[in-house]
Amino acid sequence: MQEFHINYLALLVAAAARIVVGGLWFSPLLFGRSWRTLVGCSEDDMKKRLPMLVPADFITAFVMAFVLVHAVHYAGAATASQGAIVGFFNWLGFVAVVTLMQTLYEARPLPLLFINNGFQLMSLLVMGGIVAVWA
Repeated sequence: MQEFHINYLALLVAAAARIVVGGLWFSPLLFGRSWRTLVGCSEDDMKKRLPMLVPADFITAFVMAFVLVHAVHYAGAATASQGAIVGFFNWLGFVAVVTLMQTLYEARPLPLLFINNGFQLMSLLVMGGIVAVWA
């Protein structure tokens, strides 16, 4: 595997950006109420679980940024839009197809697929742009 310099501060920022995108995406202003209804989770249950979930989410977002920076590097992406394109293709090839089939096999509602995948797509676009420019 080709070695290259990784700016770990950029990965931390990309991970934090994913948390911010998630906070907005799943807020009552956007899709929070619909998502909670579709998964059968009350607001109180979610508030109780957030202290445990946010640190775990940040760690997994950092791992995602670490893998994404490799894809961005190998693609030669150097601008935010190029990084976002790499994020899009990673979403399409690894997230969208897997979650589509999972949703179909589990007979879950399609609106849930759209909400969850919209978040994953937006996160990867933002993270790809950040790591392409800064990492």
